[in-house]
Amino acid sequence: MANDAIVQDTLIEGEQTYETITERISRVVMSWKPHGKGFYSLLLIGFLFVNVLMISIGWLLYKGIGIWGNNIPAAWGFDIINFVWWIGIGHAGTLISAILLLMRQKWRMSINRFAEAMTIFAVMCAGMYPLLHTGRPWVAYWLFPYPNVLAVWPNFRSPLVWDVFAVSTYFTVSLLFWGIGLIPDFASLRDRATKPSMKLVYGVLSMGWRGSAYHWERYNQAYLILAGLSTPLVLSVHTIVSFDFAVSLVPGWHTTVFPPYFVAGAVYAGFAMVLTLGIPARNWYNLKQYITDKHIDWMCRIMLTTGLIVFYGYLLEIFYAFYSANIYERFMMMNRFGGPYAPFYWTLIFCNGVAPQILWWKKARYHIPTVFGVSLIVSLGMWLERFIIIPVSLHRDFLPSSWGYYSPTIWDFGMFFGTIGFFLFMMMLFIRFLPMISIFEMRELFHHTQHEEHAHSHAVAAPAGTGGKE
Repeated sequence: MANDAIVQDTLIEGEQTYETITERISRVVMSWKPHGKGFYSLLLIGFLFVNVLMISIGWLLYKGIGIWGNNIPAAWGFDIINFVWWIGIGHAGTLISAILLLMRQKWRMSINRFAEAMTIFAVMCAGMYPLLHTGRPWVAYWLFPYPNVLAVWPNFRSPLVWDVFAVSTYFTVSLLFWGIGLIPDFASLRDRATKPSMKLVYGVLSMGWRGSAYHWERYNQAYLILAGLSTPLVLSVHTIVSFDFAVSLVPGWHTTVFPPYFVAGAVYAGFAMVLTLGIPARNWYNLKQYITDKHIDWMCRIMLTTGLIVFYGYLLEIFYAFYSANIYERFMMMNRFGGPYAPFYWTLIFCNGVAPQILWWKKARYHIPTVFGVSLIVSLGMWLERFIIIPVSLHRDFLPSSWGYYSPTIWDFGMFFGTIGFFLFMMMLFIRFLPMISIFEMRELFHHTQHEEHAHSHAVAAPAGTGGKE
């Protein structure tokens, strides 16, 4: 019990009451005052890049996907690289919300709302790429097995169809999970709102929540069911995405290590993004008492663990290439080591394999600038990993006569930076209009903290008291 109390002390710091928790978190939403220059700068940057995204998509629809750098032999380029990268970023949110919830990890309560929002927006960014990659997104519904008089059905052996079902299911469940978790907090905002318009909006969103025992019972049931559904989805979605590559015969893709390697990489990239966005938000709104240094420490440990799994995957790829005695696999690996894209490969090894090792040291995990820097490096490294897997494996295939060189165009970069801007813009809107930390879960955590401290103080005092032997 003493250890539990010590752990709980690290989850909420400072002098707190139920009222201060509600007031501190809801103030960010209810007032314009807490938002500083950092918030508005990122909001403006995000908005500008959303315009870049709209222009890029508009030109793409007018001219076709020929404006991208994709070509034979590298028929997949930035579109698939960014699709896989964004899907991976979304995974940390579900992991924090669902898996840590089922494991009864209380430290998730401070960061789950933020991570869930990140999941939704990251999957939205990811979904744009396969949709636009088809070249005719207005007939994308053909990918669904709807009844039609033409008797035309999707090719269920196509990885594109697998992606449709996997990603759409993942997005739907994640959105429901996020929305249901927000209902009690919408009711808190409704009750605190002074403006009629805000009271109306949050009143509608809270769906008549009154906080009765009946409501809480139904809420807990729904939340647990969705957590149970989300947990296998985290593993299945990126496994299916990895099958896009693993089921082919292309050297560098055709390997059984891809599913666990992709899932670990997704969690790795996702936690890096949570830290990249969470650290500035924590500082802007002075939320260090709720997102403590201990939270950052634990996220760094998960990042370090998944990073080691990913690095082990890199070593396995090298081992398989040489142990298999397959000349094409060996050539692929030698091409990574010393081919035209070799600088990207070695940068990837540094970003994902070498730089995060600093997190073995406790001082580094508690030094915020270091953690922020490592998170940025890992985000870059995980993007490079997808780049190395896709065009680098494709540009020199089985026949030297078909070799080529992949170069992204300005429209590839426009789409990529545009989706980053869209993601940033949506996150800033989320921070402005929704509570970024779950209010009711923080109150619940505070209640447990107080209860355990109270029980601990009685346990310590009991031997000296009259009831110590009872």
